[in-house]
Amino acid sequence: MSEAQARGAGEAALSGSAAVPSASARPRTAAAALANIDRGDQAAIIARLARRFSDLDIAEDAMQEAYAEALRTWDRTGVPRVPAAWLSTAASRKALDAVRRRAALDRALPRLRLQQAAEPSAEWAADPADLVGESEDPRVPDDRLGLFFACAHPELRAEDRLALTLRFVAGLSTSEVAHALMVSVPTMQQRIVRAKKRIRALGIRFEPPQRPHIAERLGAVQRVIYLIYAEGFARTAGSAHIRDDLTGEALRLGRILHQLLPGSAETTGLLALLLLTEARRAARLDADHRPVPLSDQDRRLWDAELIAEGTAPAESAAASPRAGSYAVQAAIAAVHAEAPTSEDTDWPQIAVLYRLLEGYQPGPVVRLGRAVAEGRAHGPRRGLAHLDELAADPALDRYRPFHVARAVTLEELEDYPAAAAAYRRALALPGNEAEADYLTAALSDLDAGAAAGGAPGRRRRSG
Repeated sequence: MSEAQARGAGEAALSGSAAVPSASARPRTAAAALANIDRGDQAAIIARLARRFSDLDIAEDAMQEAYAEALRTWDRTGVPRVPAAWLSTAASRKALDAVRRRAALDRALPRLRLQQAAEPSAEWAADPADLVGESEDPRVPDDRLGLFFACAHPELRAEDRLALTLRFVAGLSTSEVAHALMVSVPTMQQRIVRAKKRIRALGIRFEPPQRPHIAERLGAVQRVIYLIYAEGFARTAGSAHIRDDLTGEALRLGRILHQLLPGSAETTGLLALLLLTEARRAARLDADHRPVPLSDQDRRLWDAELIAEGTAPAESAAASPRAGSYAVQAAIAAVHAEAPTSEDTDWPQIAVLYRLLEGYQPGPVVRLGRAVAEGRAHGPRRGLAHLDELAADPALDRYRPFHVARAVTLEELEDYPAAAAAYRRALALPGNEAEADYLTAALSDLDAGAAAGGAPGRRRRSG
């Protein structure tokens, strides 16, 4: 196998998101075992390497070389009981070899040898969850969350911090990060390269900050947790609409962050927002695993315990004089949660909250949410007028939900040809396959109605 083939296989495995199987169902081939390694474990390994060696290039290269070695040896020696642990040890050794080859880092070798001696061997019998381990800094009680703070170094540009953390610590692909931050993939690649160069030039170490410096990095960490949840809530690619591993990890980190900083109104608001949104999980997909709009969801399936858990912090965050964008978003989620039916939703209040949110976060996605809320509160013509005002924004023109919102609004106004055109534009943009199936069905309804000279067979409402 050539190096290119090995790297290609490693990258293919790194893009997967399946969980590690039980011993009874363990894959027998190297390729199958690597494909089944959870992406969160992969990200945790890279994050540990980056923290230890302070070099993302070394971390990435070592991980790819470990995958290549696994492909060469596992079919001959057998798949280890905990493949992720084997990869972690192999990647650590590959990274240490790379450091040895760098004369400028010779002085770091004694410390690195001591660290290597303290690490588990390749025959780890631990659960893969132990790859994260306990934080060395008791003030950041989770190693992965600590690395989020480490990547939020003030010497890096704000957009570069987000890109690095989402790509290498959260484990999202470059295209997923680009979609989350609403930029093109080439632009995101340039950001990552630029950030790596700055890290090397300044000698930035991936270490959690001391408590006095946590506050200056808190906003970036909150944003990363929010974006991890957003990617899990509605995937940017792939066959499934939802990734429960990402939403679950974001919730876990949100709870830890709130325990660490219970007095932060925005941390409280972020946790409330995640809880209230996650409460709708069971109603968000139909029998064919296609997304169900908020207005069409069976609210009897909403999780009452999560709603109760999220309502209290939402109220606390909203009452704080330091409330910000997450507190306002949590308030919006709470208004949805308290409505027994879609028709009972207090859309005028939500429209007011979106106007308030725009003052904190005047970005295109918030403006889109406000336009939808205005349409729900004051009628589809007003909503369409707001959407048309946003049509010139290039970021929204590349954003599938914007065109879906236009299609739904045009359908409500019975402008079916224009609605069909908006659905086609939405389908031409990136998104997951389950969402595309839903949009294709909506478009088929419109086409069937037009052929019959009447209205579509099914009406769709936004949410």
